[in-house]
Amino acid sequence: MRILVTGAASGIGRATCLRLARDGRACGQAAQIAAVDLGPSVGLEGLVEDLRGQGAEALALHGDMGSVDAPARVVGEAVTRFGGLDGLVSNAGINRPGPLSAYSVDDWDRVFAVNTRATWLLARAAHQALTRARGAIVVVASMSGSHPHANLGAYGPSKAAVIMLMRVLAQELGPDGIRVNALSPGMTRTGMTDRIYADRRVAAARDALIPLGASPPPTTWPTSSRSCSGPTRDTSTDTTSSSTEA
Repeated sequence: MRILVTGAASGIGRATCLRLARDGRACGQAAQIAAVDLGPSVGLEGLVEDLRGQGAEALALHGDMGSVDAPARVVGEAVTRFGGLDGLVSNAGINRPGPLSAYSVDDWDRVFAVNTRATWLLARAAHQALTRARGAIVVVASMSGSHPHANLGAYGPSKAAVIMLMRVLAQELGPDGIRVNALSPGMTRTGMTDRIYADRRVAAARDALIPLGASPPPTTWPTSSRSCSGPTRDTSTDTTSSSTEA
């Protein structure tokens, strides 16, 4: 199981890496995980230690997913290190909230570069490796990509675009044996949402919308109960419970 995960140092990305490591271990296989984040950090270093503690081979990679060249570079580094790639999780995302009537072009372009364009560049770079492995791509979208939320700037439009990008990639890459799926999480307690949940009234209102009564951090999400018949076929699809397009 050779997987690259972007936005890996915290939140959903971190939880995904740990989940993959646990599933690999449960299947008697040492997962090989390329954990990508913007730069060196305590969070990324801690993740690498935790992954190794789960028996995984962890490779920390640094790159700005909003740049033109970093997505292809980190894919190349992971393929070189692992000898191939079975899965890609495009998770890195940013938000620069604000009303569209006063929004800057720079903010719009930056949000789209990270939240949308990076997925295309990663998929393009990983195409050959994933074809050889008959692998999978998982795109982390958002409920904001299908439900409008005011004053979030380009965030909602960028997530709507990445959902459509996922659908097109699924059609184009399907004949090569590559599955492309997306999940659209609701409000999740991560570093990006800490300030929102600091307001107890807002937190209570959002928690009231959830049948389980609260928005859990991604570290509490359940692990896989599927069989270990194949690391790519089972583990990658398990992370895509919300929206399956291929």
